[in-house]
Amino acid sequence: MSCATTTFNLGPSLRLHNYSYNYNNNNNNLRFPKPFAHYHYFAVANNNNNNNYYSNNTSSYSVGTLFSISTNHRSPSFNASRSSSSSPFIICSSLKSQPSVSQERVVVLVIGGGGREHALCYALRRSPSCDAVFCAPGNVGISNSGNATCISDLDIFDSTAVISFCHKWGVGLVVVGPEAPLVSGLANDLVKAGIPTFGPSAEAAALEGSKNFMKNLCDKYGIPTAKYKTFTDPSAAKQYIQEQGAPIVIKADGLAAGKGVVVAMSVEEACEAVDSMLVKGDFGSAGCRVIVEEYLEGEEASFFALVDGENAIPLESAQDHKRVGDGDTGPNTGGMGAYSPAPILTKELQALVMKSIILPTVNGMAAEGCKFVGVLYAGLMIEKKSGLPKLIEYNVRFGDPECQVLMVRLESDLAQVLLAACRGQLSGVSLNWSPGSAMVVVMASKGYPGAYEKGSVIRNLEEAEHVAPCVQIFHAGTAQDSDGNIIATGGRVLGVTAKGTDLEEARERAYQAVEEINWPGGFYRRDIGWRALPQKQFASKRVN
Repeated sequence: MSCATTTFNLGPSLRLHNYSYNYNNNNNNLRFPKPFAHYHYFAVANNNNNNNYYSNNTSSYSVGTLFSISTNHRSPSFNASRSSSSSPFIICSSLKSQPSVSQERVVVLVIGGGGREHALCYALRRSPSCDAVFCAPGNVGISNSGNATCISDLDIFDSTAVISFCHKWGVGLVVVGPEAPLVSGLANDLVKAGIPTFGPSAEAAALEGSKNFMKNLCDKYGIPTAKYKTFTDPSAAKQYIQEQGAPIVIKADGLAAGKGVVVAMSVEEACEAVDSMLVKGDFGSAGCRVIVEEYLEGEEASFFALVDGENAIPLESAQDHKRVGDGDTGPNTGGMGAYSPAPILTKELQALVMKSIILPTVNGMAAEGCKFVGVLYAGLMIEKKSGLPKLIEYNVRFGDPECQVLMVRLESDLAQVLLAACRGQLSGVSLNWSPGSAMVVVMASKGYPGAYEKGSVIRNLEEAEHVAPCVQIFHAGTAQDSDGNIIATGGRVLGVTAKGTDLEEARERAYQAVEEINWPGGFYRRDIGWRALPQKQFASKRVN
């Protein structure tokens, strides 16, 4: 198979910048990852002529040994080298194993700054075809780890600014992490500008942006879900609750940062939830409409599929822990921990989920005129009485913290897989995963998911990453103070992640690392994995 390669003209089409970096100083606008910056040089494409760094040639590329596809593309290629004093250029992938000559090179921009985005940067940095990874805005953990160059001052809700950055730096793939930029239409604008973007359009992102939209789609295309009714009138909602009884589930229709769901164990609690959303306006516009939903009893599981508009391929299974307290008690959170694979999602059950939930959704969205491109994250309930899956909700991005355990297990070239999704070429693609298991334990600020203090100092992070093999700490809500200390700035702050030959070993390593961290202002669940390991004694130590 013949292929064309795209190279830079290392003459007037490049500007050379010589920087001196201080990795502990957050004031640098462009802080290059440590492995990338041995010579403190970087080649920047001149934006005066887009043809200097884009090619419309047809090339072939492969995802490891998984597949090879011929495709038309527009991609940057940083084929510069530091071969002489007159050409002091390097490429960011110079310290990694090189892909075959037929493989496309790509510079990636990750949008977001949480634990999910840290995990994506980690996986992309390991992708053989990835020349460089940028993250906007990123966070101090991403920057210090060397997984990406963080662009803290890039406004991710300003499409013009993002597009300009992509053109300036030769970005050939944008991966949008959080839901808010997707719902606001960032992917629409990037795709219109010719920039391959992994993430759905604003219209398709309504699967997460409006629970009512998702429920209506389920009704129309026969996708199994809990029975429900939608209300804007609090009195009507309360009357329905009285008729149905408790337990029952109340959901804000719009985006509420993972906090707009109340599992009410009494009618009184359900009515209070309705008042908080429709009367008090606690969730703003997200709570102007509520869904009152049947309570499903069973075991929750997370199912992820990559979608290219028409085709879908499943990722490995994972299971989240939504409640804040041990034994799945207390209010819902964005997620306090996860593990992969999830034993409850057998191969047979995964096939059923693809057939009855994922593919009907993909086909339904296409029939509605808004093809979905990105990752579908299905929150499932495996019903106790039937053993069958029902759809609880959709997210239109990688879950957090499930993304962390998936990315440490992924062995395929993530950059090339996501590019294939952007181009409608997932058919026939398969993914490679490391054997064994992975677990992430989330460390959160005391008080979360309610009010919490910011600014508490976190120590011993480096020691924790080295306390056991295969440990990665992904930062979600951290910053660096004027003294160089890592401080907590969010609710969910750290995702302490570990791999093992089995779930028991992964759990042991993860909690060993957690217990090494000195953070009096934090807490964590001590029973992550309890459903898969019910006979085990779970961690009892508190944060030092």
